[in-house]
Amino acid sequence: MGDIFIITFRTIVLYIIILVIFRLMGKREIGELSILDFVVSIMIAEIAVLAIENVEDQLLHTIVPIVILMIIQVSLAFVSLKSQKIRQLLDGKPTTIIKQGKIDERAMRSQRYNFDDLLMQLRENNIERISDVSYAVLESSGKLSIVKKKNNKDKQLETPLIVDGVVQNEHLDRIGKDKHWLEKNLAKRGYRDLSEISFCTFTDGAFFIDIKNEKGEP
Repeated sequence: MGDIFIITFRTIVLYIIILVIFRLMGKREIGELSILDFVVSIMIAEIAVLAIENVEDQLLHTIVPIVILMIIQVSLAFVSLKSQKIRQLLDGKPTTIIKQGKIDERAMRSQRYNFDDLLMQLRENNIERISDVSYAVLESSGKLSIVKKKNNKDKQLETPLIVDGVVQNEHLDRIGKDKHWLEKNLAKRGYRDLSEISFCTFTDGAFFIDIKNEKGEP
């Protein structure tokens, strides 16, 4: 009877602690967990299970490593917000699997992504034919984002050219442009300091530009 009370007490305490910790770690859907989030979640779950089973071990011996994992996760998440390279190292980069209706087999091999995976995720998105797809991007979470063709024409995929003040040369190459072209076009629009731009995309000949710490209209 005493063990049942102890197990119940430890379960309730750990439940509350883990709930608070996951709230502090930030909101993210289960299907969109990064590798870091996933690893931390698994480790916390394993530690909690062991703590509930080993009633003779001090509860503090469980709380301390859980808190340490939380600190590691929050710290790395904060650093990744400031550094695109670290963010890509931790979360990976999206990979274009289908571009303008053509499958990129090399990109699929690099992600160890096969045609069965592709067809399954296309079906999940109610896509009957690959020929109906303009772009398909495999996100770092493993989710396949799809842009369908409209009126049998390929829609241009929104291309980030500046992220957190950093010019995305790889994306400029993809659309056949260079940094000089970008600087010239943004200067025409009154944006001369690229480092002050939080996010800039180019789609169907139009720019979307967002300045860092710029407040929207009330």
